[in-house]
Amino acid sequence: MNFRRGKGREDPEINLIPFIDVLLVILIFLMVSTTYSKFTELQITLPTADAQKMPERPQEISVAINARGEYAVNNVRVSYQDPLSLANDLRQAAGGAGSNPVVIIAADGDAPHQRVINVLEAARLAGLERLTFATQSRHGK
Repeated sequence: MNFRRGKGREDPEINLIPFIDVLLVILIFLMVSTTYSKFTELQITLPTADAQKMPERPQEISVAINARGEYAVNNVRVSYQDPLSLANDLRQAAGGAGSNPVVIIAADGDAPHQRVINVLEAARLAGLERLTFATQSRHGK
C-alpha cells in the first residue's frame, strides 16, 4: 500500500562519510598498535689468517691429450698400450715416493672421451689422488 501518492520514490544513496571515518579509525589503530622492530645487522667476527707465501708450488704432472688421442706427459710423447703402462709413465714423472703431485689433464675439445678416462684410470693405478682439468677462457665471445 502506497499512501504517498504523487511523490516519486527516492533512489537509495550510500553515504561514504561514515565509511571513511571508520576506515580512518582502523588505520590509526593499526598504526599505533604496530610495533616497529629495528633490524640489526648480523654481528660476524671474521677469522684472521697469517698468510704466508707457499714455500714452493706443489709438483705438477701435465698430461696432454690431442684431438687424435695421443698422450704427452710433461710435454714428452708417450705411447699408450693400456692404463697400466700410462700409470708407469705417471709414476716416473712423479719422481720420489714421498711426493704427492697434482695431475693436470689438458685434453683437446675434440679428444675422444675414452682417452680422458684412460688418464683417470692410470692416475688411480699410480696412486695419484690429486687431479684437475686445464681449461681456457673464450675471449671475444
